Order: sequence, then structure tokens, then C-alpha cells
Amino acid sequence: MVVGDMFEEVDFLVVGGGPGGYTAALRAAELGRSVTLVDADGAEGLGGACLHVGCIPSKALIEVASHSWRAGELELAGLEPLRPSFDGKRFQSWKADLVTGLAGNVARLLEGAGVRIVRGRASLAAPDRVTVESAGAAMPLSLQFKDAVLAAGSRPTALETLPRDGERVLDSTDALALDAPPATLAVVGGGYIGLELGVAFAKLGSKVTVIEATDRLLPELPELVTKPVGKRLAALGVTVHTNTLALGHDGERLSCQSGDETVTVECERVLVAVGRTSNADGLELDRAGLEDARADAADRRIHDRIAMIGDLAPGPALAHKATAEARVAAEALCGRRVAFAPSAIPLVVFCDPEIASAGLTLEDAREQGFDAEAAMIPLAASGRAATLGTRDGLAQWVVDRDSGALLGAHMVGPHASELIAEAVLAIEMAASPEDVALTIHTHPTLGELWGDAAQRLVARD
Repeated sequence: MVVGDMFEEVDFLVVGGGPGGYTAALRAAELGRSVTLVDADGAEGLGGACLHVGCIPSKALIEVASHSWRAGELELAGLEPLRPSFDGKRFQSWKADLVTGLAGNVARLLEGAGVRIVRGRASLAAPDRVTVESAGAAMPLSLQFKDAVLAAGSRPTALETLPRDGERVLDSTDALALDAPPATLAVVGGGYIGLELGVAFAKLGSKVTVIEATDRLLPELPELVTKPVGKRLAALGVTVHTNTLALGHDGERLSCQSGDETVTVECERVLVAVGRTSNADGLELDRAGLEDARADAADRRIHDRIAMIGDLAPGPALAHKATAEARVAAEALCGRRVAFAPSAIPLVVFCDPEIASAGLTLEDAREQGFDAEAAMIPLAASGRAATLGTRDGLAQWVVDRDSGALLGAHMVGPHASELIAEAVLAIEMAASPEDVALTIHTHPTLGELWGDAAQRLVARD
């Protein structure tokens, strides 16, 4: 300690206990570092927004809603129509147990690795020091570090025209905490968060309307894979307004502007789902002279002793991207020569049908100068899809004709979130269509679509 400037020396500091943060902490500990992890909620916050109010709770709701809806879809297959009732309070209790159990697993891993957990909000005070403020603490804690990984995550993006009140105007965290589906729900934002939750509530009985400011849903994804979702939304009774801006909510109706027309949507609640905002603003980067820092270096370092990962770094705000960056950042700060240079980061939307996309689209590949071509096979060609009672969807490969390497893969259909893994591996290994076509795929499965689509490319040679 230094008199007049009291601080505690730590070896390796991690700010944020989400997927990126705890992965960085575990990797640094594996490499022999003494690790301190600071999270605003301490041990109770381990897992971050993804585990507590994002990925896991939303997928739990989606799974329950899908089973409920599915029970009434197989009448032609001999099942009597059935629509199970949904007990929102029991769901919330089950979800809480699920999250608590998974967070406990993370805590045990960190404890086993000797990682120290500190509760509080950390902000930089210098290039080698953070201040940690915690409710109830007599004074802030000052930690001087040798190396640090900043993994503070993100929060739902707010709209000035629709200020959140937690009752009528909700963010995604509020929506996932509801004890019952609202009778009517307007979802502002036709991206992956809005559609995932909107579809789930529609399946649980809500009358859902989606408001999207751009000219189509899921504008961040290839239009090829988003079209079947629009068809499915119509079947679920979801109303969609594109090129429409939400202006305000009076407690009973949402006012919107579409061109020169005013659109009014009757709705009990409004879910604002227009994206997420990085928590970098709370880190006080300017106090360390890093206000213009961008974590786009190959090793994610923004300073000799500081790396920044996850939602603080460029690229999609995805948990699996954060964990991959975390390993690179921890190893770089431990003196290893590493780089974050994936050929493909899978993008997945858990709507209905599921969407998964990795690598380049055909259009992007050609714009980048590749002599690219694509081959697509419809879901209707799959016997397994027929047994699941679904026909809308596809699988597509994009290949570079010059090198023979697969550049991109795109799928829409049941379990696309799981099936994209084979495609990502193929792209990372620069596999050729022949490699995939000659790989024997189990029949009947949806995974055969990758082999069949690759075979179409091979047949053209």
C-alpha cells in the first residue's frame, strides 16, 4: 500500500463476469496467473447478461413456447389438437432454478482455478489501475494491475421516444420476467432479439405486432434466409410493419409513422428491442488516455497491458465471439503470440424457423473479388424435415471456384442453430465441396442437407 494513494496490487484483472470475462479469467489462471475478477453483482452475477437475462432465459422461453405450439400442429399426423396452458409463475421459478444452477457451475470453475471474485463496478483510473465502487462500501477499492481484460458487456439500447418504465414499455430483461404473456404486444425492432421474443409470445397466445424501421426484417442477415421467417410469422398471426418508426405509447396504443401515414397499434405492452449498447461508457477509458481505443487488433489489446473483448470489441455482440476473444486476449497478455482471426463467426436466430449463417454470402464474396458460386437445396428435399412436418427452409454453400474452398454457409430450418457447426468447421478448414460431399451423413437427418448441397457443387465440375 502507498500512503496518500491507497491501492492493492493484483496480478491479472478481469472486469466483467460474463462468458468473455470468466473465460479470460479461467485461461489466465491455467497459464499460472493470479486472477482477480470484478463484477458489478459479484459471484451472483457470474455468467453475465447472457446467462441471467439474455441467451439462456430467452432460449428457455422459446423452448417452452415451441412445445406448447407444437402440441397443436400435428393433427394431420393423428394427434388430437391440444393447446397446453402456460403457467408463467411456474416458468419463472423453473427459469430461476435453471439460471442459478448454471451460475453455480461457473462459480465452482472459478473457485477451483483460484480466481478471486470482487463485487463492484470497475472503472479505469490510470493505464494500470481501476477504481471499484460497491454499494455499502465505506470507500472505493483501488486495484493496481499488471494486466487486465475488460469484458463489461452491454445493455439493451433505449429509445428516447419510448422511455422504459418496466410496466408498459419493456426492454428484453423485463419481457423475460413477465409472469404471463400480454394479451397484445408491440415489438419495436425486427432484429434477432425482437423476433425471438415476439415469436415466443405469439406461440403463447399474445397478439403480436412487429415494428421495424428498415425495409425488411433481420436486416443484418442475408435476405435468402429471412424470407421463410416472414411466411411463418404470418402463419402465427404476427403483423409486421416495415419502414415504420415508433413515436410513442400512451398506455393503450403505440403511435408510429410509416412514410406520410400514421399507424396506430393497439397494445397492452411495448417491447423495445432495437439492439444492445456497449458498456464501454462506464469504464472511464478517457482517464487512462484510451478514449479512442478500438479493440480491433489481432490480439484484442488496446494497450500493452489491457485487452478489450466481447460486446466492447468490434463485430457481432455474441457470447461465442466473446469466449473466443477471451482466450486470445488472456494468452496475449501472458506473452503468447496469438490472434483472433476466424474465417467465420456463426450468426444464429432462434426464431421459427431457426436461421444460421456463417462466412460470406454469394454477393459479399463476389464484391470481395472471389470467383464465387453457390448451391442451394430446399428443406422440402429432406425426408427428415417431412417427418417433422415442416417444408420451408434451405441450406446453401458458397464456394470460391479458383481455390475450391468453401467461403460461406447459410441455413434456415429446424435445428439450424446446431447444424451450422459442421459448416463453420468446413469453412475454417478451407474444405472443398468434395470434402463435404464425400463425408457420409446419417440418414434421415437434416444434416444431410449440407452433403446434398455440396454434391450439387461437385456435379457442376
